[in-house]
Amino acid sequence: MTEGALVTEVPFELPKGYVDAEGTLHRSGTMRLATAADEIYPLRDPRVQSWPAYLIVVLLARVVTRLGSLREVNAGVVEGLFSEDLAHLQDLYNRINGLTPHLFAVVCPHCGETHEVEVPLLGG
Repeated sequence: MTEGALVTEVPFELPKGYVDAEGTLHRSGTMRLATAADEIYPLRDPRVQSWPAYLIVVLLARVVTRLGSLREVNAGVVEGLFSEDLAHLQDLYNRINGLTPHLFAVVCPHCGETHEVEVPLLGG
C-alpha cells in the first residue's frame, strides 16, 4: 500500500458473534467508511421514520460489507446481533468515520493531577 493511502475498509472481530439459522457462529468481518448517501438514505426508510432508533440497524447493514461466511449483511442480520456486538459495531463506525470526540490527557495547573478531557468535534 502507498504511504498516505486512504484506508476505506476496516476488519473487525465481534466480541460474541452472530449465530445464523444453521447455528454457525460468524465473528470476523469488514466495515467500510460511510458515504454521505449511507447517512442520508436511511432517513427515508419507513422503518426509521416510524422508529428513529432503527437508524443504526439500517446504517450498519449498509456499511458492514462482510460478516463471516454470510452471503449478505442486511437489517435482519444486524437485528440478530447480541447487544454487545451491536455496541461494538457502533463504536467502530464512530471511530473510523471520525465521529468520536477526541480525548486528551491534561495536567491540572493547580493540583498537578492528570485528567482526560474530551474535546468536541467542530460543529458538535
